[in-house]
Formats: sequence, structure tokens, C-alpha cells
Amino acid sequence: MLDHLVLATPDVDDTAADLAGRHLHTIEGGPHVGVGTRNRLAGIGPGRYLEVVGPDPAQDEPGAPRPFRIDTLTAPALVTWAVRVEDLDAALAAARAAGHDPGPAREMSRRRPDGTLLAWRLAFPPDDAGGVLPFLIDWGTTRHPAADLPVPASLRTLRLTHPELERVTALLDALGAGGEAEVVAGETPSLQAVLDLPGGPLVL
Repeated sequence: MLDHLVLATPDVDDTAADLAGRHLHTIEGGPHVGVGTRNRLAGIGPGRYLEVVGPDPAQDEPGAPRPFRIDTLTAPALVTWAVRVEDLDAALAAARAAGHDPGPAREMSRRRPDGTLLAWRLAFPPDDAGGVLPFLIDWGTTRHPAADLPVPASLRTLRLTHPELERVTALLDALGAGGEAEVVAGETPSLQAVLDLPGGPLVL
């Protein structure tokens, strides 16, 4: 099931202010210690959220590039999405058996401003087909972030564009993510989301 969308940005606060001006208000999520990033979140439907993620100026420069191509961005971009699974190890085994490598499992955590620690496991695919293929996330016993978010928006559509339509569709099926997004053929890999807001649709 679709868990969240990732809107990467070179400046979290500037992007949050821009979204607020378009009637999508985010709340502070917290830092990813050691990764050099922080995020803000907005609910986009039951069990779903938008993550706005970018550099955390309060942290030292990380020893490796920040995820989601953040260090190379000059403007916000919808760069990938996450699919929630109940058992990450089982999901990884099933995807590999179907011919797709979702990447190794990694442990991650962050602490919310109220002190609550959130911990999860995820796997990033070595080949994400230009961001079109999602990464897998398993929240384990952690309360899902969307459960504590206001829901100012709802996700109308998530469209994935890629020149190799059949390959991407097969890989989505291998991840158990078939049907979670509209997949169309196009020359350049890209993602587009349309959110419904009280003030009208917002295209990311």
C-alpha cells in the first residue's frame, strides 16, 4: 500500500512556506541524525502523507551524499514514493523471487519535536528507474506518522512515466505495488502527484 510521497528540496522551510501559500500546511517532523536531513509532513489521506525533506542546517555535513539527490537539487522535486509492508524481510524475499532487487534492509529513526522516537526499516532499490520504482518501508511497532497528522489534502492521482512501460509494470507487481499508481509511457522517467485541497488541486 502507498505509504508516502517524497518531495525533496534544497530548503525545507522555503518549500513549506510555498506549500502553505497554496493551502497545504505541513508540520515539523524532525531530523534524521547523521544523514544531514530533516523533514516536514502533511497528511494526504488515511494512512498516507507527503514528506518534504531537505538539508538540516543544524547538523554537521554528513559523511556521504544526502538521499533523494538533495545535494544536487536547485528546486523542489517529487523524487520517489514509498510502499508500506507489514514484513520487510518477507517482502524483500518475494520481490527477489520475482526478479527485482529492492535493496538491502536498513534501520532508521528520527525523534519528533515532542520527543517521540519513530523507528522503521526500509529498503532502497539499486535501480529505481529514475525514481519511478518505490522503496519499501516497514514501521514495525511504531505508530504510523499519518495517524497524528491533520489531513488537509487527499491524493487524487500518482502518475509514473517511464519509457520501459512493461518492465516498470512488472517490477511494481513484484513489489506488490501494482495498482497503486497510474503508469504511462514517456521518454523521460518522472513522477507527478495531484492533491485535492479545499482551494483546488495542487500538482507536484
